[in-house]
Amino acid sequence: MPPDERVRAGLNAAVRSSGSGPSAADRLCRACVDLLTVDGASLSLMHAGASQGTVGASGDLSRRLDELQFTFGEGPCYESVRQSGPVLVPDLRDPAEHRWPAFSSEVLQSGVQAVFALPVSAAATSIGVLEFFRSTPGPLSEPDLSGGLLAAELAALPLLDLLAGEQDRTRNGNEDAFSELAALERVEVYQATGMLMGQLGCSSAEALVRLRAHAFADGMTASEVAWLIVDRQLALEPDSPWSPPGGATR
Repeated sequence: MPPDERVRAGLNAAVRSSGSGPSAADRLCRACVDLLTVDGASLSLMHAGASQGTVGASGDLSRRLDELQFTFGEGPCYESVRQSGPVLVPDLRDPAEHRWPAFSSEVLQSGVQAVFALPVSAAATSIGVLEFFRSTPGPLSEPDLSGGLLAAELAALPLLDLLAGEQDRTRNGNEDAFSELAALERVEVYQATGMLMGQLGCSSAEALVRLRAHAFADGMTASEVAWLIVDRQLALEPDSPWSPPGGATR
């Protein structure tokens, strides 16, 4: 079933209004909340199966829920990219639903009971995921799913705008735009990881694990912990990478 004309017109208007990139992504996410039976929406940039950043969101809670997937390294966005298809979870409280224990626990505590992730593709390549959140359980209706799939098609436009802008900023025009964008997205995490490598004498992979572990223990996102480290409000101790706040000084 194709989306009705009101939904189609509203979603098209959201991405074609003035402003591109993140502003268009935010408008599209807000339009999804206005036009579909969902309570929140976010748009992530994905590359090589990993999240490169939250490009757009309908509100602060949706942005935070998307950030949690990067923090835990799990969630519907990651699975949608792996499967190259929609991941629809109408009830996170379903006893049979145990794919993302850490992510699901945090999401449920935030009052969200259903999540839906739709892949965003360009030229047969997955470049992102559009995700919906809902505070009540239940599947997406057929009209809502049709509207969501159209929104996921349109979501490629702000992502491509963002990538094109980064491509223009490369010095020689031959660098990979995804690599350039990765240097800008979650810049605080990259800075904090570098600081931890120097402080703890560990590899970048271990530094990121320690940062994520502290975020998990403190109920924060990786970006929130990273900002504390960058601002020198938080220092992780070298001898207990998995400890909660007692293993760090603030």
